[in-house]
Amino acid sequence: MKIVRMLTDRWWPKNKATRWQKETLRRLYELYTAGEYEETEAEAWAFAAALPQRPRGRHLFLGWCARTLATAAAISHGRSADVLPELETLIAELEPAPGNARLLWLEARTSRVVILADQHRYTEAEAEALDILRAITRLPHLTGVWKTELCVLGNLAHVLRRQGRHEEAEAIARGNLPRAEGRMAAAMHCVLVDSMNGQGRYEEALAEAHRLTPTWVRAGSGALDMAIATALHGLNRPSEAEASARQALTACERFLHPAHPRIREARTLLDRIASEDPGM
Repeated sequence: MKIVRMLTDRWWPKNKATRWQKETLRRLYELYTAGEYEETEAEAWAFAAALPQRPRGRHLFLGWCARTLATAAAISHGRSADVLPELETLIAELEPAPGNARLLWLEARTSRVVILADQHRYTEAEAEALDILRAITRLPHLTGVWKTELCVLGNLAHVLRRQGRHEEAEAIARGNLPRAEGRMAAAMHCVLVDSMNGQGRYEEALAEAHRLTPTWVRAGSGALDMAIATALHGLNRPSEAEASARQALTACERFLHPAHPRIREARTLLDRIASEDPGM
């Protein structure tokens, strides 16, 4: 979502009204990166709705930026199914648009990868991610989209892991983790630990989980604790595994929307660990 900030920085206004609009978008971007997803989504939709009913030129572009932020915030919070129709509409509008709108198009399609994965449509999600990566290579200047590329690679690794292709997921995560930061580093690190768990390498997974302390990101709440619980369970340390799974569930319920798929996954993991504990 750095693209929204980057694009508004490129296009400085010539009048106060436009300056105010762009400052609003910048503030919404800051809210999004701070994990204030509900506020980001509500204000971004309101901003888009306040633009002229038949927007053109600058207003059209600003509206696309706001809608891209709004859908991304909803997805990060866990309401991906609710915004899929709007996201599909946005992608269709952006696809024929030239110039900077192409970057927003890639960003919106990256959000669609997340939704497809949330809906267990892994084959479609993989195909979409690979097509986005091909589209990125065709851009004349790649320096401004490396973070989008990294985000797509992280999503691709997650999708591959979900399909049981753990070695491929590990290769992507391990190869790109050194250049990731913040939210992307947290997600890539978690995929790496999960891919090791998927190969039954629980000792290595546990060591990797504790090797780094990525910046806490609200969208990733509970994910690393679930990976740690899985490793501990695989090492036959049920009480520690259960404690980690409960910690993951608590974080998910506190910071994510009730519809977020991770909440269901955390509950399933906790039930599995508890039911297989011979001491229960």
